[in-house]
Amino acid sequence: MILGAVLAGGSSTRFGSDKALAEIDGRTLLARAVDALEAQCDAVVVVGRETAPAPTLPDWPHAGMGPLGGLAAALHHAADAGYWAVLSCAVDSVGLVASLVAELQPAPAYAEGQPVIGLWPASASTTLDALLESEARHSMLAFAEAIGARAVRLTRNPANINSPADLKAAQERSHGL
Repeated sequence: MILGAVLAGGSSTRFGSDKALAEIDGRTLLARAVDALEAQCDAVVVVGRETAPAPTLPDWPHAGMGPLGGLAAALHHAADAGYWAVLSCAVDSVGLVASLVAELQPAPAYAEGQPVIGLWPASASTTLDALLESEARHSMLAFAEAIGARAVRLTRNPANINSPADLKAAQERSHGL
């Protein structure tokens, strides 16, 4: 079983407002991300928010750890609940391909250029815990390297929305996503 995890705990400082609630064609980025993962996973959680259109988890070990804190929470939950892997994406990953799981198999693997999008074995939670508790660089790429994850070029790269201009561009490309 695969657990989908939308990493939504960022502060959206570059965006200027709560990015998760920004809309494209009347649907929030958060709802779009949840829907995209629901189509490919056995269950979906949203990490780093208290309110969402799916069950929520707090970042681990605490807020402010960036995407790794969200991924750590999802990996812990997955391991405890019997999932073998976590498929992760950022709240602003608009336009995820329907074949994402297949493209990222076998785990561990991540989307080239967007390592927050990845398929991670639940058993990697211990490695991620050690990284977060260390003085080493806390980044998705550092974690990916630590577990030997592969970078995968996806058939279509999803949008990565960091500013209102990025949102506008994604809106213009959104028809059919």
